[in-house]
Amino acid sequence: MAALSFLIMLIEFPLPFMPPFMQIDLSEIPALLTAFSLGPGAGVLVELIKNILHLLKSQTAGIGELANFVVGIALVIPAGLIYKWNKSKKGAFLALVVGVVIMAAVASVFNYFVLLPLYARVLGFSTDAVISLGKQANHLIVDLKTLIAYGIIPFNIIKGFIVSVIVLVVYKRLSPVLHK
Repeated sequence: MAALSFLIMLIEFPLPFMPPFMQIDLSEIPALLTAFSLGPGAGVLVELIKNILHLLKSQTAGIGELANFVVGIALVIPAGLIYKWNKSKKGAFLALVVGVVIMAAVASVFNYFVLLPLYARVLGFSTDAVISLGKQANHLIVDLKTLIAYGIIPFNIIKGFIVSVIVLVVYKRLSPVLHK
């Protein structure tokens, strides 16, 4: 599942109203399927291995992979735990909603306090340059707080929604195979 997640991670697409450096990939799908079938720890391992493999082609000095890992486990752990306690359609729905909300919150705080300053320090990107890119895509982005509010949060909610819908559609069909 980690290999599948890594391959899916290679396929990215932008959202037209988001900054160009924010690319959606659907690599959390195998991690969530694994967390639902084998538990949240197994889902975290999928996220870890996927990002270690992605380091081989990293253009972000590992910062993008760190971001993907932290934000990915912010979705996978709560979703996997809730589904473990309530294995039903309603439980899966609740697990994914809670996971997406936590993922968006963690992504916001982590970007504000860690990732954006780390990108600036390690890769020489000024925060103002990142904000400028965000403003080109969305005129509501004028500073770091609005980048979080109108960029990071909506991006992660949209990504989480897309991933969640796919997981809800395919999990029960794949469940017999995943449990073998």
